[in-house]
Amino acid sequence: MVMPRPCWGRGKCACTIRLQLIAPSANISSVKAKHVKTLRAIFAKPTLASIAFGDIESLLVGMGAELSERKGSRVKFSLRGEEWHAHRPHPGKEAKKYQVEGAREFLERLEIKP
Repeated sequence: MVMPRPCWGRGKCACTIRLQLIAPSANISSVKAKHVKTLRAIFAKPTLASIAFGDIESLLVGMGAELSERKGSRVKFSLRGEEWHAHRPHPGKEAKKYQVEGAREFLERLEIKP
């Protein structure tokens, strides 16, 4: 078994990078460093078109969103009464700008910001 190298409190490794999401219900949860990076990319201005849709999907599921597979490549994310419908991109894996903006709006409705 390989043990991770300790960070010695410098705050630059994945074990210490955490984003606290404060929900309206005052629940606080931690997400992985990769999710923090994805969240910052979603809120970046100008809107990026280089974010993998799978990363957005992973972020939302990691925050507790329910993923529902629809017909074809359609997916629906549900969290705290809010919904976001999207198409998985194909044949590429990068989300289009309008999809990133849709994810941003979904997160803003949930009052989640980086």
